[in-house]
Amino acid sequence: MPTSSRRTFLKTAGSVISSLALSGVSRAAQNDKVRHAVIGVGGQGRHHAQGFASFDDCEVVAVCDIDPAQRAQALKRLPEPERVQQVDDFRRLLDDKTIDSVSIATPDHWHTPLALAAIQAGKHVYVEKPCSHNIHEAMLLKEAAAKSGLCVQHGTQARSSAAIKQAVEFLRGGGIGKVRMAKAINHQLREPIGRAAETDPPVGVNYDLWLGPAPVRPFTKNRWHYQWHWFWDYGCGDIGNDGIHQVDQARWGLGVGLPNAVSASGGQLFYDDDHETPDTQVVTYEYDDCYLLYEMRLWTDYPLEGHDNGVIFYGDNGKLEIGRKGCDVILKGGETKHLGTYDDIKDHFRNFLDCVKAGTPEGLNGPIAEAAPSAALCHLGNIATRVGRRLRLDPQTGQCIDDPEANKLFTREYRKGYELPQVA
Repeated sequence: MPTSSRRTFLKTAGSVISSLALSGVSRAAQNDKVRHAVIGVGGQGRHHAQGFASFDDCEVVAVCDIDPAQRAQALKRLPEPERVQQVDDFRRLLDDKTIDSVSIATPDHWHTPLALAAIQAGKHVYVEKPCSHNIHEAMLLKEAAAKSGLCVQHGTQARSSAAIKQAVEFLRGGGIGKVRMAKAINHQLREPIGRAAETDPPVGVNYDLWLGPAPVRPFTKNRWHYQWHWFWDYGCGDIGNDGIHQVDQARWGLGVGLPNAVSASGGQLFYDDDHETPDTQVVTYEYDDCYLLYEMRLWTDYPLEGHDNGVIFYGDNGKLEIGRKGCDVILKGGETKHLGTYDDIKDHFRNFLDCVKAGTPEGLNGPIAEAAPSAALCHLGNIATRVGRRLRLDPQTGQCIDDPEANKLFTREYRKGYELPQVA
């Protein structure tokens, strides 16, 4: 990326917080079509493009990706592809005053920088999980969203599931008695990725822009599409990729925020390849009167406790299970209740669009105010895993107590030209 372009980004990003009060809401009104753009059109981004385009009151007007092959795949899913703008630089979209909202489905290390830039441009934002690459970014984005008055939805779509809402109400109402533990389970098979040689980036790809705030490293196919999840420079491992859904649901059901302490262990029992992140991980979050456990195994292609991915709440009078098959209560004595099944991700898109049109960020099912602490739990699990010891936290400040090494991992070093703005 040319130096002048980097400086343009820095100038834009650096003024985000100071200009939030000037960022008016979008022009989308109650009966208008929302003009939506998707930034990052890999697998999940293409799902966004197709999903948002399926609503009569939303028009996907642009797709952005540095890879022309990805853009071409996204257009195939849209009803009138000839009317959709294709761009390789997100700034062109943010400069377009006619665009009301954006989806961000890029690698994790770009989530918060793009979301902040979009907020500055007056765009409503749907940002995929995790909302940030580190804890500092999550809290910065939470503050920016609150100041902006814009809708900033997080991609933890279970928050829009009627069955899970009912399950949480059942828990809060004492349905299984006092809940003393929740277990978030991430069980699935993710195949090894092997070892990839360094090569030139694909033709037509601005690899420097893809790297963005991350350090400059040679291109390999294992640091590229989807596999970037398994490298600390760009991703957060599977606790941030998929486990965040279960961690968020567990935290939601327990009604807790940041913990008093976190202990974790993790490593590679299955992989022997380019992976940096664990294939096996166990994290314990300690609260005043309950525990939240996270278990991850990326080498199990069979259900455990009835689920591949799911959450189990253990109470004095029974347990409640949330899984992809639905929500079920098993009480002492054998009585069972079925509380319904998962809803489609489109319900989360629909909630976002409704709030954009009405100008009501308080109506979001997955606001950044809830996303930030859930993302922080995932980051804390990774930090405890990497430093190899129990972390003691001050839940009010969110900082580790007497642990500068752990606190250093709350943020990252940003490459020159891609620094994050500072909150005054």
